[in-house]
Amino acid sequence: MSTESIIVLILSLFPAMFIAALSYTFFKNHIDNENRQRQFLLQKDLQKQSLPLRLQAYERMALFMERISPSNLIVRINPNSSNKEDYESLLIATIEQEYQHNLTQQIYISDKCWAVINTAKNSTIQLIRKSAMLEKTDSAQKLREVILSDLMEKQAPSATALALIKSEVSELW
Repeated sequence: MSTESIIVLILSLFPAMFIAALSYTFFKNHIDNENRQRQFLLQKDLQKQSLPLRLQAYERMALFMERISPSNLIVRINPNSSNKEDYESLLIATIEQEYQHNLTQQIYISDKCWAVINTAKNSTIQLIRKSAMLEKTDSAQKLREVILSDLMEKQAPSATALALIKSEVSELW
């Protein structure tokens, strides 16, 4: 085989190799595009199914924040006796019980939101404990008054978490 025949063979194979490479690139792009479209449709379908669960979780956490708001908590939970320690324990136990009841909702909400909700819960408990430690707090009724007067000066810890919950829900749409 001469050099000329090898050159002719290469030149005749070049268009076929070019078409093969072009076809490979075209079909690879087409298949990748189809896969991306399938992934998008699958994710859209999953999101359609999970959106109601996520909304329900945010609703429950908003309700939790409302229920542990000190002003709502004090109105809803009346002291069993005039002992401030008993009332303090009752309020904290109620908050912890509400928290345990909603613990599984963390699966459906963002980590940031869950952290803020935990902070709000712990801050509310701290507010109750600090109010109970004051010298002027000598009864359960006085504890209620001190907590309410403290809330007049500053915002309830649950208000910040509630604002974040509302913000995240608005982003879901």
